[in-house]
This record gives sequence, structure tokens and C-alpha cells, in this order.
Amino acid sequence: MANRLTLAVAGSRKTQGIVEHCASLPRERRVLVLTYTKANQAELISRLKRYAGDHHNVELMGWFTFLLRDFARPFLPFQFAGQRILGFNFDGRPHQRARGIGRFIDSNGAAYGCELGRLAHELVTKSKGSLLRRLECIYDEILIDEVQDLSAHDWEIIDVLLHSSIDIHMVGDIRQSVLATNPRSSKNSKYSYAGAIKWARERQARGLLEIIESVTTWRCHPIVAKFSDSIFDPSWKFPETQSKNETVTEHDGVFLISTKHVAEYVRLFQPQCLRHSISSGKAFDLDYLNFKVSKGMTYERVLIVPTAPIAKFIASGTYLEENSAATFYVAVTRAKQSVAIILDKAGSSSLPFWSPVVEAEEGIRR
Repeated sequence: MANRLTLAVAGSRKTQGIVEHCASLPRERRVLVLTYTKANQAELISRLKRYAGDHHNVELMGWFTFLLRDFARPFLPFQFAGQRILGFNFDGRPHQRARGIGRFIDSNGAAYGCELGRLAHELVTKSKGSLLRRLECIYDEILIDEVQDLSAHDWEIIDVLLHSSIDIHMVGDIRQSVLATNPRSSKNSKYSYAGAIKWARERQARGLLEIIESVTTWRCHPIVAKFSDSIFDPSWKFPETQSKNETVTEHDGVFLISTKHVAEYVRLFQPQCLRHSISSGKAFDLDYLNFKVSKGMTYERVLIVPTAPIAKFIASGTYLEENSAATFYVAVTRAKQSVAIILDKAGSSSLPFWSPVVEAEEGIRR
């Protein structure tokens, strides 16, 4: 089957896999690589230049650029004769009662980002096959990284592509579904964020898509990997993560830290401190990154300020709702060697508490 989705765990070298795939292709094969975030676009551009710089038929662009360049701009006249798109309005939204072209384009001629997926999908129908035939003439293969970030009408676009002669290869980690191309839309909301796994399994059942599970992490220590698996309710049926991180340091694993020991812990181990949002962690004077911002990054150690639901999950085992689980998973899996979570009351948790006294005793034994 030409169409496939690789579901890979955090630290599984997903992006590098795309780069190496491009480098291995015949130079005449016409390939488009798509991703959502600007950070990932920059990373892919850098790696493609390094590993596949002589493959001149490999092109990379963002998801919105793809919809603008290959859908909206060339085919807008099929739906709105004499009109054209002059720009892109990422943050704006049309008036609630807007109709016609005003639903999709602002007064300056810029396409609304929140309606671009819907417009692109409507143009597929209006073009009566011309749009899809044009894509088939341009590309032999389309690779989509971080596919879990797609939402709303984007899934309709993917369905169109799955029915084309273009080979579609998607890569992502449903457990890291913390961003979305159109988070406000209710279209296909059942597939948003972690719900994307439902979309994939439905297409697999219909023979449109092969799902490949990649369960090896090269980043996370085995204890960190095992803890990250425990974050999601077993009903999601995610496979167990296998760690290839064989590094041993003086401080490996997942720990709880009492509030009174935070300063000493940071002094000794210099972890990257993570919090849910700017309103979190104000009790400590630390250099934070928000959970979602840290996505795609790797650190030797992380220190996490938990939300109330995360604290409850650790203390009592009460599973998080899917979006909270995804953001916590992202935070935990940034770490290579150790994760520390600030919590004074452990409840029934089996996670060990770190303290300066324990560290001193361990140092003596070493």
C-alpha cells in the first residue's frame, strides 16, 4: 500500500526518518514535505540541506502555504469569478454572519487562516477534478510531518489526497497532539488532538491507509519511557515504548520533589523547568518554558510544575483527559535522563522523593 501513517513515540527520530527517506529516493522523484510549525520547518530545511541537498526535486513548505499555493490561489476563480487572494490573515476571523467570499477573505484580500482548509476543500469540488489532476502532475509523493497537528477541514484534504495517485506518507505522534491548525473549528472535532487516532484507524479499516507503529525511543531513559506510557488510559491501546537510551548517569529516572527542596535540586542538576502556562509556577523563581512551547526539544533533565489534574493523576492514579495527558506527555518526554515533578503530597504514588539527604547518601555509596 502506497499510503501510510507512521505513529512514532517521542524521541524516535521521526523528523530524521523523513530526511533520510528523501535522501534515499531517486533524484527524479518529485517530493513535497509538509509540516505545521515554523520551528519544525526550519529544522527540516536545515537537515534536508545537509543530507539531501543534491535532491533538487524535494520541496518543503508549511501546511498553510500548501493550501494557499496549490489550492486557493490557482483555483479561487472556480468559486468566485474575478477574485484573487492577495495575502494571508492568520489571526483574523470573518464576521459570524459573513457569506460568500467574505467568509474566506478579508477586506484587504487576505485569506483567513481559520477558513483556509474549508475553502481549499470546497475548491476541490468546484474544480471538478482539475485541482487534483494538477497536484498529481506536480508531485509523486507528499510527506506530512507532525500530522497530529492537523484539524477541522484538513482531514477532508487528506482524504482527497489518499484517493489520488500521489503516494502519501504521514508521520506523527498522537500522544503529542497539543497544537492544531484550526483549534476553534468544530468541523471533524472528534478527530482533533488525540482523536486523530480514530481517523487513522477508520481509514485503515477501509483499506486507504497502512498504519505503522514505531515504538523505539532513542531519547528517553527506560524509566522515563515507562512512566510516559502510564500517562494515557489503557483504552487508547498505545503500544509500549522501547528505550534504546543506554546512558547511565548519577541521577536517572522519575522523581518527586518537595517544594522546600526545589532550589537545591535546580542548583545541583540544572534541569529545564517546564510549566503549563504563564500563570503556573509563580511560587518559584525559575527559568520556565511552557509545556507546548517545549514540543520538539530535548533536554538532559526536566523539572515539571504540575497542574492540579496532573498532581491528582500522580497521587491517586486518576487518568487525565486527553488534552491534559498529551501536554503532560510532551513535558515528560523532553527529558533524556531524569524527570522531577514538584509535589508535596504523594498520595498512593510509588515514585520516589528526591532530597538532599538521599543525594548525599547516594554520593557516599558511589
